[in-house]
Amino acid sequence: MSNQYAEDRIALMDVMLRYAKGVDERDMDLYRSCFADDVEVFDFTPEPIKGADAWRDHVVGALEQFGATQHMMAPQLATVDGDTANCRTDVQALHYMKDAPDTTLTLWATYETKMVRISGEWKIKTHRLVPRGTRIQKD
Repeated sequence: MSNQYAEDRIALMDVMLRYAKGVDERDMDLYRSCFADDVEVFDFTPEPIKGADAWRDHVVGALEQFGATQHMMAPQLATVDGDTANCRTDVQALHYMKDAPDTTLTLWATYETKMVRISGEWKIKTHRLVPRGTRIQKD
């Protein structure tokens, strides 16, 4: 295994960890930095969302119904081919409802993500949500 391959694998996972941190800490500048300007996002909404600013704006609106969130990322499976990578990251996301703090929505899903290296940094180029299940629980 080359040093470059190992560095790329760590950098790819770091993109998804920054993604989670940005959402959970509501640091939307950090979150936005994970995406290529022309990103395409699929399966979070009925129609694809095109463009990083449009996606960030959608997420800001979607988060309004939640208090705290926590996105836990599993180790990532990735294939790297030069300046492109295909990644599969499993996620369990806890969402505490803002208007009902004793209610938790848990999402189990997989993110299927294509990343590209832009000016030496990995960015999400296409992003797809593959839901595995949800559960709403009242404490």
